[in-house]
Amino acid sequence: MYLCMLENYPIVASHLNNRQMNRNSTPGFNPTVARQIVWALVAIFVFVIGMAFIRPWYNVWSQEMEGKAEFAKAEQNRKIKIEEARANLEAEKLNAQAEVARAKGAAEAIKIENGSITPTYIQYLWVRQQSDLSDKTVIYIPTETNLPILESTRMNKIKSQHAPTATNE
Repeated sequence: MYLCMLENYPIVASHLNNRQMNRNSTPGFNPTVARQIVWALVAIFVFVIGMAFIRPWYNVWSQEMEGKAEFAKAEQNRKIKIEEARANLEAEKLNAQAEVARAKGAAEAIKIENGSITPTYIQYLWVRQQSDLSDKTVIYIPTETNLPILESTRMNKIKSQHAPTATNE
């Protein structure tokens, strides 16, 4: 009876029909959004399962590539060391040849001096050797007894000249 009386009023009846429809369906439920959520969950599930199988293969491949890179680096380092050793060997050979040439020169110098080396010639060689030491500030000159001249007293004099003196008054 009550429904019949409301049916006579179209506004109230349409309001009643909307209410009945809302009772049958969930409020705020949209089927398109639900489908999108389900597809997103399926995609996440497929991604996780795919990574469970792909990740170990990737790790093996990655380690294989790292191993190949380390092997290539080690091979290159080995080649560099071999070339450095060859260069050192060549330098040593050249140094040996230079030493032989120096020895031949010294032998010829001795022959020129009739097989005897004089003390004057030894001092000349020593002085010539000192020219290579141009960056040194202290040079020891041999004396008659082959002992160097020490200048320790000179340093004491310099220190005493710069030291402050105390006066007694």
